[in-house]
Amino acid sequence: MDEELDFLTILDAAVFAAEKHQGQVRKNKHHSPYITHPLLVARAIYEIGDIDDTCILSAAILHDTLEDTRTTEQEIADRFGEKVLSIVLEVTDDKSEDKMTRKRNQIIHAPYLSYKAKIVKLADKLINCRDILKDPPEDWSLERRRDYIQWGADVVENIRGTNSPLESAFDQVLSEAQGRLNFKILPYESVNERPWGPNFRKIS
Repeated sequence: MDEELDFLTILDAAVFAAEKHQGQVRKNKHHSPYITHPLLVARAIYEIGDIDDTCILSAAILHDTLEDTRTTEQEIADRFGEKVLSIVLEVTDDKSEDKMTRKRNQIIHAPYLSYKAKIVKLADKLINCRDILKDPPEDWSLERRRDYIQWGADVVENIRGTNSPLESAFDQVLSEAQGRLNFKILPYESVNERPWGPNFRKIS
């Protein structure tokens, strides 16, 4: 790794993110505190991905702060440095765009992310798809859960070759999802037949 693991910085990121996400909850039936999500993403990177890079782990913990809280870029840069901010910016959606455009852009931009941002993106998709499979939002239909996991698979397809253990863990979730949700993950080659496909054209 390019830097020594700094637990104090990682803990500081956890405290910072917990404060920023205070009052926010996940959409699962238990309404878990939102902070559990970025912490699980960082944990997957460390435990499954076998990555002990302070910059990556800190960015993983902070990855939703710009998108889902009032955190500013300057706050992150001042407290954690430009390298961490750069990763967070790479994985932050533009909330001024509609949801389908954001989904489409994640697929389009995924191959061009930096290595460190790809690691965060991969772990984020792993944790989110696992949650949608095992502890989904109460109001989500079966079809919506299938679509989310298919979209996650399409995004991950564009960052494969980044970290084999994380990709294997993601593939295990896909395999379990196909069995439990009774559907088949479609190949990436047909992505443009789906609403989030980069070249999708709706037939009227």
